[in-house]
Parts: sequence; C-alpha cells; structure tokens
Amino acid sequence: MEGTVVIRPMKPEDYDEVHSLWMTIQGFGIRALDDSREDVERFIRRNPDTSVVAVTDGKIVGSILCGNDGRQGTLYHVCVAKEYRRLGIGRQMVGNCMKTLRDAGINKVSLVAFTSNSGGNAFWKGIGWKKREDFYYYDFILNEKNITHFIGA
Repeated sequence: MEGTVVIRPMKPEDYDEVHSLWMTIQGFGIRALDDSREDVERFIRRNPDTSVVAVTDGKIVGSILCGNDGRQGTLYHVCVAKEYRRLGIGRQMVGNCMKTLRDAGINKVSLVAFTSNSGGNAFWKGIGWKKREDFYYYDFILNEKNITHFIGA
C-alpha cells in the first residue's frame, strides 16, 4: 500500500468501481436485481451518509453498503480488496458506519455473513461482533429474477 486511505461516503457514481471490487471478492454473493446499478444507486440516495468507500491513490479498495430503517442499521457487502486486508481498513469503515448510525439515533446494527465465509466471520468476531444463536433468519423472495450469484464459486 502506498498512499493514505481515506474513508468517505459512497456516491452513486462510485458504482462501477465498487461493483468491480465486489467481483474480485472470493465467495461474495451478488444478487441480480439488488446489486444492479439502479438498485444500489437507489439505496445510496435513501442512505446518503451511511454507505462508505475506502480510497487510496484514487482507487476504491473497500466498501460497505449501510442503511437503516429508523430503528436498526444494517451492513451489506462489506469488503476490502485482498491486497489491502489486515491494515485496519475494514475496521475503519465499520467504525465510520457505526458512528454515523449512532449519530442518527440508531442503537443496533446487524449484518448477514455466509457461514462459508471464514475470513469474514473471523473479522466480525475479531472486532467484537456477536453471532446470534437465539433466532432463525427467514427470507421470502418477491422477485425470482433476484438470484444470488457467488463470485469464484
């Protein structure tokens, strides 16, 4: 890593570079509709201050989609480019999101991590997040076109 890393709010015009980053993340789950340009830009417009990117030397090396429903915050697609991991970038991005959510009056943050994502699960455990064992997570697909594709799988 050469330059300083800057964490800044994600902008709609970051989509191409962020999507390219997502496509390099082994095991990353991308949804056909939710992760389209249109849907990500809508998400960012709805949550203009909470989603972030990590930038160094003019290049996006990390990103988090983060939003809230007025009661709880949620992190999606937390990632750091492989060559920039273990430098504290993920921790900085998560901290930035959590501060912004806290400043907005949000008191709880959640995320979903695939059980097969050992690196991601180690990261979350390492920064103090707790895996919930006391409930089931249910999901209902409203649009069958919204299929999840796994990168590198």
